[in-house]
Amino acid sequence: QVHLVESGGRSVQTGGSLKLSCVYSEYTSSTVLACFRQAPWNSLEGVAAIESDGEMHFADSVKGRFSISKDSDKNTLYLQMNSLKPEDTAMYYCAADYGGWPTLRGPLQSSAYSYWGQGTQVTVSS
Repeated sequence: QVHLVESGGRSVQTGGSLKLSCVYSEYTSSTVLACFRQAPWNSLEGVAAIESDGEMHFADSVKGRFSISKDSDKNTLYLQMNSLKPEDTAMYYCAADYGGWPTLRGPLQSSAYSYWGQGTQVTVSS
């Protein structure tokens, strides 16, 4: 059973920074890890993804502000969010795939991921 547990969400002011963490229970040579978010009344949005070879992908809305990394020793995925804006307010989820679907469907497509965390809320106030 794969488990993903996010943490680090909280309320911050515009322009602030926040680092989300996601502890994952399994990792293989084909694993792709990603972060998604969903704001109220919006659909799920792919934010960032990191492949097993280190290749990273970012949504245009966060390029230059967010970074993604992983610590293999700690089995932890990180999403560093800088220059936060009110429109970044959302529930943030981490996701994992072990079967190659992100390559076929796109690394920021939610349909490519089979395993999801419970989410952590980020609120950016102006």
